[in-house]
Amino acid sequence: MAEHYLDDSVTQPFWDNSVSPRLTIAPGDTVVIECAEPVGQLNPGSTADDLANIDFALVHALTGSIAIEGAAPGDALQVDILDMRHKGWGWTGHIPGFGLLQEDFDFSYIHHWELDGAVCRFGVNDISLPFEPFPGCVGVAPAESGRLNTIPPRINGGNVDVRDLVVGSSFWLPVLVEGALFSTGDCHSAQGQGEVSGTAIESPMTVTMRFSLRQDLNIRELQIRRPSPMSPADSAGYHITTAHGPDLMENAKNAVRYMIDWLGKNQGLTASQAYCICSAAGDLKIAEIVDAPNWVVAFHMPLSIFG
Repeated sequence: MAEHYLDDSVTQPFWDNSVSPRLTIAPGDTVVIECAEPVGQLNPGSTADDLANIDFALVHALTGSIAIEGAAPGDALQVDILDMRHKGWGWTGHIPGFGLLQEDFDFSYIHHWELDGAVCRFGVNDISLPFEPFPGCVGVAPAESGRLNTIPPRINGGNVDVRDLVVGSSFWLPVLVEGALFSTGDCHSAQGQGEVSGTAIESPMTVTMRFSLRQDLNIRELQIRRPSPMSPADSAGYHITTAHGPDLMENAKNAVRYMIDWLGKNQGLTASQAYCICSAAGDLKIAEIVDAPNWVVAFHMPLSIFG
């Protein structure tokens, strides 16, 4: 079982099963993967105008692909996340036409975070989040031919943004083409469930993963096993907003709007700052989906993040 290294000098902002792999490994091997800043176009000095003018054809700046010897359609690719290390910086923001509340936030905004050891510092009102990194994009090459963009999640995995892909987790993807052709990136230093602004704490990172093949599993989509506890932020309780109605999407929007109002009144944040905190730290949850005609969505904000 060997250890390999794959740099981010070439990034892949697409899924395409015709592209030659950058690295071929044996099952059981480990790869240290450099993952670029997720959109591949921003840096610690970037402004809201820079964010507004990103080229979506370059999103996401994935590293890969990695071919696993012997992988064939019908197999499952098992990936164990062994380590993730930040590079001192990340950003959160919103842009027009993107995010849960895009009708409320029709302008561009970016907020830069300082990553210091196991802490993500917001830089306003002593707000800080625990460093809970995960790769937002994990995927194998799709079965269909042609070049597919990375924005929506797909049957091959892709931009799933499941924050449970933390260090110590294992996940499984269905192998759809010979070699599997795995790529990853879009690393996040922290994210709430829902990633409501469309961004988490977007960060370049160094990721270490181990790859295995499983012929004894028959999975159709991504599956994950993660360790407990769920988060170091679960230490001081939560403030929770709720919204009800027959439309889960509208309920989700209103629950987040109520939280943005609460953050403004109780934490002194601007609307954009509050939206970013909601995206990086707050959890959208379906509280009730059985009592017709109205369902309830709850939005949880950990109180431990407020200094």
